[in-house]
Amino acid sequence: MGQQYFVIGAGSIGRRHHTNLTALGADSRLVPWRDVDLGALERDLAAADSPAVVIATATPVRFELVRLCAGLGAPVYIEKPMAYRLDDLEHIFAAAEPIAHRSVVGLMMRYHPAVRAQVAAGLETYGFTMEIGHDVRQWRANWRFADSYAAQSEGGGVLLDLCHEIDMAYCLYPALTVQTVDCLGHRDFPGVDFATRITLAAPDGPVGQVAMDYLSPKSLRRMHLSGRDEVVDLDLLVPEEVRSGGGEDRTRHWDFERNDMFLDLMRDFMALAEGRPPSDNPLLPRLDRMYDSAALIATAWEKRRFHGALTGGFE
Repeated sequence: MGQQYFVIGAGSIGRRHHTNLTALGADSRLVPWRDVDLGALERDLAAADSPAVVIATATPVRFELVRLCAGLGAPVYIEKPMAYRLDDLEHIFAAAEPIAHRSVVGLMMRYHPAVRAQVAAGLETYGFTMEIGHDVRQWRANWRFADSYAAQSEGGGVLLDLCHEIDMAYCLYPALTVQTVDCLGHRDFPGVDFATRITLAAPDGPVGQVAMDYLSPKSLRRMHLSGRDEVVDLDLLVPEEVRSGGGEDRTRHWDFERNDMFLDLMRDFMALAEGRPPSDNPLLPRLDRMYDSAALIATAWEKRRFHGALTGGFE
């Protein structure tokens, strides 16, 4: 028998991973978290020929799954974010050490062609902004915010939900540290951030801001990089790049579908799990290389400061 994949968590992201694994020819089993008994799961993994596990559960329950998988030598694909407290992150990395070189974190924006192009270009910048927003109530059909993981004070909120932007900032500028995190909350959901602005800075620059919200009536995902020689504007949804250096603007487009990123990352996870060479993507989020990025996300969550609260609209 070949590699056997277990997808733990049957929400929208778990179902996507299961569908993609099947499309890539893998033997995949979808296991809803509510049906999981850790003892039975351990027996199933131990009985499998070569198990690998996709952890697509809510963030707070991931440590036990990582520890179980590591004990059996089963590589893991851990959905983002890994953790929202630094102490929890330390425990996960310690538990995952035996399998980290064969495991990944689900930060699929590292496979976005525009993101890869910016990292490869290495533009020297003094400032940047990244912004992502959408009306979370329009996110998915037959979905209610108040009943979702996103509405939980532990593990929910927009900072964790849309933390890809923090990771993208790290990919561009690895020396960044969190300066301030300012949030707008909601009176019906204490401790849940609905609009968040994170200021980041590196010792020798740049200084920038990552903004994310659940409120924008129009979905948007964009990036602006300010350099002394040129500026770059990116619309990551199109995707389109406009570079301006004082002369004529230069525009670039990519032929791109969103699921391509999920498929490319899953291919790399399958390669690592099965002992084959992965792709040549230098941003491949292999777990043993991901502590600093994951810590930046957890630090930002721990530094949140709330300023006022919305009312209504999310019952």
